[in-house]
Amino acid sequence: MELTRRSLLAALGAGTAAALTGCAAGSDAGGSADGPAQGEISLLTPIYEGADGKRLLEGKILPAFRKKYPDVTVKVDYTTYTQLNEKITTALAGGLLPDVLMMGVGWIPPFAAKKVLAELPESLVAGHDYEDRVLEPSRYEGKLYALPTVMATRLVAYRKDHFAAAGIKRPPETFAELRAMAKELTKGDRKGIDPFSIDLRQCWETFLYAAGGSLFSADGKKPAFTGERGVEALQIFKDLQKDGSADYGQKTEGDAGATTNLQLGKASMMVTGSGLWKQLKEQSPDLIEKDLIGAFVLRGRKPAMLTGGTLVCQSARSQHGAAARALVSHLAAPDNVLAAAKQRETVPGITSLRSSSYVKGNELVDFSVRNLDKACAEGGTPAWMEIREKIKPTLEPAIVGGRSAASAIAELGELAQSAISRI
Repeated sequence: MELTRRSLLAALGAGTAAALTGCAAGSDAGGSADGPAQGEISLLTPIYEGADGKRLLEGKILPAFRKKYPDVTVKVDYTTYTQLNEKITTALAGGLLPDVLMMGVGWIPPFAAKKVLAELPESLVAGHDYEDRVLEPSRYEGKLYALPTVMATRLVAYRKDHFAAAGIKRPPETFAELRAMAKELTKGDRKGIDPFSIDLRQCWETFLYAAGGSLFSADGKKPAFTGERGVEALQIFKDLQKDGSADYGQKTEGDAGATTNLQLGKASMMVTGSGLWKQLKEQSPDLIEKDLIGAFVLRGRKPAMLTGGTLVCQSARSQHGAAARALVSHLAAPDNVLAAAKQRETVPGITSLRSSSYVKGNELVDFSVRNLDKACAEGGTPAWMEIREKIKPTLEPAIVGGRSAASAIAELGELAQSAISRI
């Protein structure tokens, strides 16, 4: 049987048993986490990428783990977030699920609901200082299934020189002000704002939360974005383009390392992430030296900073539960979280690290840490893995074509409800 992303979504979204047969029994079928940590375990990770990441993981983090647990060996399977979903499903179908998995925010409910993940003891978080909003995505139905490691935030960066030239003295505090400022800042081929150079799903979610909306009901059984808040969050993209203040066709793929419109002076504001600071240091150090880059949290009816990231989990099927749990705890320990954040120039998930020299030396990371009380996460339903794939293709026609925002949101709501009903 050919295993594709479509079959993955069917397995996790519709509850198809074929790919999950070996895991339906739950955590009791795996090895106990009691007793000594020993044996060979596997780790599937989408971070620690490249030579630098591998050097950190295999040259520092895992040797320290081996020193503490000499009877445990760790086999690492490196992947990317693009391939992670399919990797996990392939492993499920083959009955070879890794002992420890690192996955994204929003992924816990889908996998925990199918009993793929082992519940973790609350003692693992008791000794750390987490913001409630940071720890919340690690839970499902009140139970802990993951520990946060590094996070990725979505904020708005802006050119201080452009603001000063336009006489704008502060960032916008409402969508109406954002639209007005973007219009004022648009000059020639320079757009007032570039909201589209991040993933469209994440961009719309950021605006949805700032509009005062949410993705799903508290129990995850109904989409909550189908009302006026969801429509408003999509309509502003259409309005900005109508004004000439934004252009979907001129987005840059900043996460891929391309020089952004903000750096090039082709946009005065840009929805981006803390990772932009690394690009600025490497590609546009003069913007840092001259203090020309500022940041603000998107604000409509409320301030909202979409916060994703990487969580570390234990497989419910691990035959070496004690070793797997020890590795989960080790990867989420403060020193290792800080090292991973430095390597990726992302946001450490532990509050006590906010005073570290790394955080203080990266202005966008520092800004993100100081605003974690405004963090909002995607996901919230066991059907998320299916729904997340439908957001961009459903909303995009309303941005690049003539479809109304209300029509696109209504269709997405129907698709979401259908996916949820199959759980």
